[in-house]
Amino acid sequence: MATGYDSDVEVERFEVTDEDLEFGLSSGLARKRYQASKEQNIYGIWAREDSDDDERPSFGGKSKKNYATGIDFISGGIKQSSGEILKEKDDDASDDSDVDGAPMELDMAGMPKHFGGAKEEKTKVPKGKPQFRTVIPEKGFGNWEKHTKGIGQKLLAKMGYEPGKGLGKNKQGITVPVEAFKRKGRAAVGAYGYEGTKNVHDQFPTTTGEEEEEEQFQEQLAQWKKQPEKGKQKVKYKYKTVEDVRATGGAGAKKKMAAPTSASKIKVIDMTGPETRVLSGYDQIAGTQLQFTDEVMPKKKAFSMPELEHNLTLLVEMTEQQILENERRLRHEKDMIINIKHEDEKLTEVLREEKKSIDKLEAVLEMVEECERRLDLGSLEPLTLRDCEAMFRRLQDEFYVEYKTYELNQLAITVVFPLVKKLLYDWKPLQDPTLPLGEFLLWKELLEEGRGMPLGSDWAGMDVYHRLVWEIWMPHIRTMFGSWSVRNYDQMLRLLEDWLPLVPSWIMDNLYDQLVMPRLMAEVDGWNPTTDTMPIHQWLHPWLPLISPRLECLYPTIRHKLSKALTNWHPSDASAIHILKPWKPVFSEGSMDSFLLKNILPKLGLCLQEFVINPHQQHLDGFQWVLRWHGMLPLQSLTSLFEKHFFHKWIQVLCTWLNNNPDYDQVTKWYLGWKSQFPEEMLNEPAVKDQFNRALEIMNRAVGGGGVIQPGARENVAYLTSTERRREFEAQAAAEKRREERTPMEAARTAVNVSMNFKDLIQAKAEENNLVFRPIPNKWHEAKAVYQFGTKTIYIDRGVVFVQGEKTWVPVSLQNLIDMAR
Repeated sequence: MATGYDSDVEVERFEVTDEDLEFGLSSGLARKRYQASKEQNIYGIWAREDSDDDERPSFGGKSKKNYATGIDFISGGIKQSSGEILKEKDDDASDDSDVDGAPMELDMAGMPKHFGGAKEEKTKVPKGKPQFRTVIPEKGFGNWEKHTKGIGQKLLAKMGYEPGKGLGKNKQGITVPVEAFKRKGRAAVGAYGYEGTKNVHDQFPTTTGEEEEEEQFQEQLAQWKKQPEKGKQKVKYKYKTVEDVRATGGAGAKKKMAAPTSASKIKVIDMTGPETRVLSGYDQIAGTQLQFTDEVMPKKKAFSMPELEHNLTLLVEMTEQQILENERRLRHEKDMIINIKHEDEKLTEVLREEKKSIDKLEAVLEMVEECERRLDLGSLEPLTLRDCEAMFRRLQDEFYVEYKTYELNQLAITVVFPLVKKLLYDWKPLQDPTLPLGEFLLWKELLEEGRGMPLGSDWAGMDVYHRLVWEIWMPHIRTMFGSWSVRNYDQMLRLLEDWLPLVPSWIMDNLYDQLVMPRLMAEVDGWNPTTDTMPIHQWLHPWLPLISPRLECLYPTIRHKLSKALTNWHPSDASAIHILKPWKPVFSEGSMDSFLLKNILPKLGLCLQEFVINPHQQHLDGFQWVLRWHGMLPLQSLTSLFEKHFFHKWIQVLCTWLNNNPDYDQVTKWYLGWKSQFPEEMLNEPAVKDQFNRALEIMNRAVGGGGVIQPGARENVAYLTSTERRREFEAQAAAEKRREERTPMEAARTAVNVSMNFKDLIQAKAEENNLVFRPIPNKWHEAKAVYQFGTKTIYIDRGVVFVQGEKTWVPVSLQNLIDMAR
């Protein structure tokens, strides 16, 4: 945008003029923009051209100040005179013109960097904190404050400032004011190097890595410096060897830039110079910066050969890079040699292991071929089980890896199985159950791996020993079950108990489900408790340790048949208790109590109703028939039975006897005799205690009434009463102690019994209605056991009965279930 000034009013114009168009089409920055002065605009070619500014000369002899230059503060320190300044300028000019005596600077390769002109010597600054020189301020520093109140000097004095010293607590600050600096060209900040004033640079000198490097070389190249007092010294060259280049990494190692990235490879257009330049990356800007000024470029110095210097430096750097590249390539090749040696050692070890493996496999193959040869029918040395044992032990000890890898245990199927089958050919399991026991124990140790598989699975995944038992041992057991009688249980139980540790669990479960249980169920169905001389518990209970859960499906049938057998039973027949007593620990508590309450308790009640109490001639047969069921019947049920059918008659007989002037000694003995007939557990029941206490009260009232009383009768009755009270107190204390000593296991057992009450209730209802209630073997629904209730199939979940319908299970009440089952 062009600017111009009017002669009358200083107004900046923004319109585009011809000069702006000419300036835009020309090189622009390379040529200094020409701006016509006010006089040239008026007089044209007759205007004066020797004037440096556009202003008219003043009559006072003073020219107007140029505010375009920097502000010139009075520098601190001693002001130099004009003569000294001229002398310093002459010295500088003489230094520039002195070419022969100037020291020549060398690069890293020992070549001179400049062939003409002297390089400005830099001031050496020690490392660490920045150093500065204290400059004494000029005498006229701050004289302008005489026209003011001088508040600035006063404030500085209060803060401890002393004229001529630096600012700050420790006098470490600057001693001169900050000066303005005008940049020469139009390039960016930092493009022309340091832009501060000389005074600030002298007080706070800075150093760079390049300056330190130059200082080091200045010390080594002192012979190039001009030393007039000593004369010229002989130049000493220092040459670098290949080892030095390898050690230092080349002359430009410290100046190497980082590896170019993708961002540094982009195209850059530099428009900061006189001509537009196209660069291949940002990294070329810093190395190729040019200084552009409005001043005329100085002439080249004599004997300056930048092309030769550049070419020599380029050759040296290329040589160094080639040396370094060869060094890296050599290290890489050495590393490759070491890696190849390691790989060779590893492969040698692998070949050694493979050779050992081949040798072992050849030995195993030789053993297998030997077995096949000896298995032939015409072999002179037929193979035996001991030879097979020795072979398998050797395979497991010497060739364990091959034994597991190639599953050599499968070799037993073709080698061992025929020999074991031949051994069991004449074996009779019931007569001699332990004949092949030792042989199977040996092969269990050698072949079993503990990964048995169900019957429906593939033979390839089954354990070899399990397959041996299933294919060789199991057929003999099946054949034996065809001729076995269920009531001859001892031989079969001994056989199964002896083989239980050797036979896999899944094979034993199959034996129980497929062979034992069908025979037991058929025998129970044909059992008649009224005609069979051998009680059922004698041949069925021995199976409880082995298959107790499986026998539960037989219990409903057994209870049903026993219930029919007790229809015409009388309490005087003691055989019933002998038949039912072994079943009390077998049946659940609810099932047993329900069975007894239905079939036994009513008949015992009739017996007590017919029982006659006669103090003069007492017969205790009926009473003993009832008490023999103590321990079988629930205690509460037996107590209520006596309370209902016995004690009211007993109290009535006692009252009648006391009203006829009895012998109180006989009454006391009669009381104690009846009490001794009851078990201790029944005497601790509250109902029984109340009845006997009631009898004592009647006796006390009879003794304490009016009329003639037998001598000593009152004392005897009182003593009896106190004795009974003491015994009752002791019994209560003992019961309380037993309650406190009850273990948590008993409490858990009680909880289980409570949870089983609903199932027991269903079973009791089934027995009352003559319905079959039993679990169906191997049938489950949602992890719940399935039962047969009459003609219906049910299962119990959380106290609810579900009946199987046409498509789904339907919950029903207990009464509806009974109606449906009928």
